[in-house]
Amino acid sequence: MKRVLAATAVGGLALATAFLGAASASAADTATVYVVHGIPDTPVDVYVNGERTLDDFQPETVAGPLDLPAGSYKVDITAADAADDSSPLLSTTADLKGGDNVSLVANLDTSGNPTVNAFVNDVSSVGAGESRVVVRHVAAAPAVDVRAGGKVVLSDVTNPNEGSLTVPAGTVSADVTLAGTDTVVIGPADLKLAEGTATFVHAVGSADKGTLGLVSFTVSGLHSAPGGVPAGTGPADNAWALPLAGVVLVGGVALLLTSGRRLRADKS
Repeated sequence: MKRVLAATAVGGLALATAFLGAASASAADTATVYVVHGIPDTPVDVYVNGERTLDDFQPETVAGPLDLPAGSYKVDITAADAADDSSPLLSTTADLKGGDNVSLVANLDTSGNPTVNAFVNDVSSVGAGESRVVVRHVAAAPAVDVRAGGKVVLSDVTNPNEGSLTVPAGTVSADVTLAGTDTVVIGPADLKLAEGTATFVHAVGSADKGTLGLVSFTVSGLHSAPGGVPAGTGPADNAWALPLAGVVLVGGVALLLTSGRRLRADKS
């Protein structure tokens, strides 16, 4: 299944300090956010409502889940160690709605320009013995096929689309090839897919510059009774990084089109 997402915005996991400083909120009044920095070689500072909340954040990290009170926030992203937020690289006013579960991904578009995409995370239950895998193409690269065990399971995926599969739990050897060819551009890599989880894999970087890679996170507890709170897991193998000090959010919310749900952000 492929979903086209349009989004422009910026943010930061260290936003938690600024966000939660406003007020505590019930679960019904919060949004769950996972954040992915997929822009190579681009450390940044992140400002929230004029306050620097993230200093010299490095790329290829994931953080979450972050429970944010519903509301509107002004977020600016600047060059690392900028004196202030007066000359941001990107700015947005982001509106978050309670009950949403989203990924905010800073990445390169097909032309290699920095941009941001917002995705709704499918954290619905999976059957006994099953696991969900979602692959997102957010790299400066042409259309790709995703293979598992040498067999194409997702074909002709383009930036910024995603494909989703429900598979038996276990370890899967996967790679990414140029669409319609056997030319491998990422992998192979072993994905350990535990029962009752959803693994979100992001192909990031630039094909031309040789910086393609994978950044991923996993949500667990999807075989539990309704009302359980899914939680993200930490790093596994070398496919991704989730630093304990990852107060990071390079991302933001603009127009999000999927499952009839919408997040709004205005880029300035």
